Amino acid sequence: MSSQSQIRNFVIIAHIDHGKSTLADRFLEITETVPKEKMREQYLDMMDLEQERGITIKLQPCRMVWQLPNHSEISNPKYILNLIDTPGHVDFSYEVSRALAAVEGAILLVDAVKGIQAQTLANLELAKKQNLVIIPAINKIDIPDAPKEKAKQELAQILGISPENVFEISAKRGTNVKELLETVIEKTPCPNHETQGQFRALVFDSKYDAFKGVVAYIRVFDGKIKQGEKIYLIKGKSNGEVKEIGVFSPEMTPTQELNAGEVGYIATGIKEPGKVRIGDTVTNYQLSVINNQSVALLGYKEPKPVVFVSVYPEDSNDFGLLKQSLIKLKLNDPSLYFESERKEIFGQGFRCGFLGSLHLEITTERLRREFGMNLVVFSPSVVYKVLDKNGKDVLIFSSSDWESIENKEVREPWVKLEVMAPSNYLGSLMELLEILDGKYIETKYFGQEGKLLLVYEVPLREIVIGFYDKLMEKTQGYASMNYEFLGYRKAELIKLDVLIAGQKERAFTKIVAKQKAEAEARNLAMRIKEVLPSQQFSVPIQVVIGGKIIARETRKPLRKDVTASLYGGDYSRKRKLLEKQKKGKKKLKETGKIKIPPKIFLEVLKQGSH
Repeated sequence: MSSQSQIRNFVIIAHIDHGKSTLADRFLEITETVPKEKMREQYLDMMDLEQERGITIKLQPCRMVWQLPNHSEISNPKYILNLIDTPGHVDFSYEVSRALAAVEGAILLVDAVKGIQAQTLANLELAKKQNLVIIPAINKIDIPDAPKEKAKQELAQILGISPENVFEISAKRGTNVKELLETVIEKTPCPNHETQGQFRALVFDSKYDAFKGVVAYIRVFDGKIKQGEKIYLIKGKSNGEVKEIGVFSPEMTPTQELNAGEVGYIATGIKEPGKVRIGDTVTNYQLSVINNQSVALLGYKEPKPVVFVSVYPEDSNDFGLLKQSLIKLKLNDPSLYFESERKEIFGQGFRCGFLGSLHLEITTERLRREFGMNLVVFSPSVVYKVLDKNGKDVLIFSSSDWESIENKEVREPWVKLEVMAPSNYLGSLMELLEILDGKYIETKYFGQEGKLLLVYEVPLREIVIGFYDKLMEKTQGYASMNYEFLGYRKAELIKLDVLIAGQKERAFTKIVAKQKAEAEARNLAMRIKEVLPSQQFSVPIQVVIGGKIIARETRKPLRKDVTASLYGGDYSRKRKLLEKQKKGKKKLKETGKIKIPPKIFLEVLKQGSH
């Protein structure tokens, strides 16, 4: 058992590609948490998807034990360093907020070349609200001509400190990383909790194990817990027995007990995933009957999904399997929302809510890989509002509900959009932002050489699909964005339907601004044409509003050379074969049906709008 004075709990706050995972790798090497022969890049990115894409998707705790170098063993105890590795993309900000509630300190890591980013600013504000100690550092100082001083000035200005107090490191080469870790021990407060009495711990993440039941990731705030003890979850109103207890080293490693101030896990033995909730308080079962609510910890604010998509199993018999898959996935991703729905053609499925297009893409890919699901994913939509005859708001989640509200006043969600980039990209940014149906608010400047923050108010539908990729393209990856919800405002919108070979494909239906309908229709038809597999016959792609065709494209047929076996001779023989082929294709066009592979729906979505 370690004293709380020897424990340090901290996170690394950083934008995508600013070196957060690389810095975590150096920490693992310095503390010898992972043997050299087992070490690999991005070690704490446990998912295949994270390693493939080079981004962090899930928060990942890790316990490191380290003794400060060049100190006597008598006055220099071994410290327990609990690092929670967090994502940097705006779609996974809820993962960051949960990690911040389980620690006392944060390393604010900024790329020396790219400088501070919009999402990093947003996460910094969250850290300040939690009263965390902030340790600033600029990374990638090994890059030739990296504008280190500019980045330090920028960071110092935001934090209100001297540039001398900003660390200069190279996570790749390990430069000054050991000194940074020493500063984490020196400046991060140790936990200060009640070590005796009732056990209380905050559930900040969880996952499902077929043998152990729900495994809850916890930060212990009071008391201690041992294997075999009975526990109670206050909000879930469920009880279980600790089947296993342990820490993350970084793999799950069993221990005898967890004490106040520590981060670890407990296998609850609870087999029903819905009974264990992120943000719940775990306590002693025998003491739970005494004024439950008074012992509950503060927990988390529920995330609000901004993009809604209908998700159906390709085989309607797999509905039950999809339901169980979503329930288990929600344990690991509490920002995922879903409820059952039914469509005439596809049978039973789910309306799912996500925090953005990347969140949607990652979730559907996880359903395929981890649970073996083949899915049909409909076009995404934000939530609209209309007033019913009683003056009450009716929520419209998808385009399939649109007919019932046409010719009524529609309101849509608006957000405050913040885009940060070097000032030399101002022209490109204005070109991109001015085509949105938004309103310019202000421009803020940071640092002496002019990094800027553009603030707009825009409809949410304009930025949730495709906008982030276009922003990266316009600024060569140097821009970042963040947004926050403002409220609902009046909108003039219209529905685009898509006919493929004369059949309405509901998965492609889309809601767009009325004044942009024609351009959006042409764009949508072209995107579908590009990704639709060729058939034995030509396939017309039509985008319609009501009964009027607005845009049309044709996917040309596959062509087999039916005359290849003929050598010389009368041309009329070739012509007969070609005429026969033509008649066959015409007949196929009249009677043939097209089955669109599920991946095509996502492919069209990934290509974005505008």
